[in-house]
Amino acid sequence: MKVLVIQQKMIGDVLASTIICNNLKLLYPDAQVDYLIYPFTKPVVENNPNIDNIILFKDEYRKSKKALLGFLLSIRRAKYDIVIDAYGKLESNLVVGISKAKTKIGVDKSYTRFLYTETVCDGVKAVTNAGIALENRLNLLHSLNPKNISLDIKPRIFLTDQEIENGKHILEQNNIDFSKKLFMIGALGSGTIKTYPFPFMAKVLDFIVEKTGATLLFNYMPSQRKEAQELFDLCEPKTQGNIRIDVIPGSIREFLSITHHCDALIGNEGGAVNMAKAMNIPTFTIFSPWIRKEAWNAFEDGKTNVSVHVRDFKPELYGAKSEKEMKKQSLELYQHFTPNFILPILTAYLN
Repeated sequence: MKVLVIQQKMIGDVLASTIICNNLKLLYPDAQVDYLIYPFTKPVVENNPNIDNIILFKDEYRKSKKALLGFLLSIRRAKYDIVIDAYGKLESNLVVGISKAKTKIGVDKSYTRFLYTETVCDGVKAVTNAGIALENRLNLLHSLNPKNISLDIKPRIFLTDQEIENGKHILEQNNIDFSKKLFMIGALGSGTIKTYPFPFMAKVLDFIVEKTGATLLFNYMPSQRKEAQELFDLCEPKTQGNIRIDVIPGSIREFLSITHHCDALIGNEGGAVNMAKAMNIPTFTIFSPWIRKEAWNAFEDGKTNVSVHVRDFKPELYGAKSEKEMKKQSLELYQHFTPNFILPILTAYLN
């Protein structure tokens, strides 16, 4: 049996949907499971033993109709028995539509329902501590699990021994003191509306260093050096002395290999948090005001994984606002999310 799983989205989404691949191998050990993703998300699925082939939806398929047609025909020639579409957008709709799969499973939407042999409605309220985002992905396997076998809802990242050793070597080369706590800091979100304001974040970092004396590593891309430096400059001199802003991972896999050796990841919600959880690294997450916390606060237990959201403290700011409205007001809502709300919870977490 050949199965194609589709998730053409960001790193956190691609990592989340690996649970579909993992559990397909649990249900059908002899099946060939292929995973269709964007090239830049490949690092989070490398070395996953439950994925037989990683299929990349390249940029050229968007730029050239000829290239796109060639790609779609290659999917048709592959003759998949089952296609599971966890993306549900135009690009994946085209893949589903052209495939010869007898079973086509996707998220229920009135305007694309005709493409699938089976659609699944997204849940709106989590029933486990895994969160809605992961639960909805697992629901796509419901009809393929008639015996109701217990499934594994936790995404996992698979590092090689060599990668783990390389991460340690990088830290040793940078004279990191392993006798002190080591925290990876999610200093920057994927954009301004997903980044805790720098003056507030600086206060949080000052508190962490004062409380623990830990060494802090900043997670940022080389192109974000200016923003990282801006946050660094807002911190107290003592905190600056504990920040190693110069230790920059050269790739996502290198970031993973370094984070493997950290005591926790603390910072903005995003792909880095999801990756840390997939490696069983403790996390303290600051959510953007417009992101639904209940969708992405996976495996929160009040101890190992903890998160904070302005809505936890000031629900009156929201009322009946839609996610779209909250997104537009994100920067304004952030101003209500001052460090004094976060620090008591962070204190308990660090203890």
